[in-house]
Amino acid sequence: MSFQDASSIVKGGDTAATDYFEKTTTDSLRTRFRPIVDQAMKSAGLAKQYDQLVGSYKSIPFSSAPKFDLTGYVTDKALAGLFTVVGEQEKQIRTNPAARATDLLKQVFGH
Repeated sequence: MSFQDASSIVKGGDTAATDYFEKTTTDSLRTRFRPIVDQAMKSAGLAKQYDQLVGSYKSIPFSSAPKFDLTGYVTDKALAGLFTVVGEQEKQIRTNPAARATDLLKQVFGH
C-alpha cells in the first residue's frame, strides 16, 4: 500500500478502505473461497441438483446445456456480500464515534 493509497483511504468516502481492499484482494480471496464454496455446495447437495438439471437438457431436442460456472457465481456473490458487510461496518466507524472501539481507530478518525 502506498502513502497515496493510505491517504486516500483516510480522507476518502464512507467505504474508501473497503473499496481499496475489494480492488486489491478480490482475486486472491476468490482463489481461497472457491474450494470452500465448492465443498459447501457439495455438502448441501446443490452441486448434484444443478448437475441433474443441466443433464436434463440432453433429453430436449435441439438444445444444449448452458455453460455456467455455478461455483464461480456463488463464490463471487459471497465475496460481494462480504464486501457489503465490511463496507457497512466501515461506514459506521467513519460516521459514528461510538463505533470507534479501538485506540487505533480513535487515533485515525479522532475521538
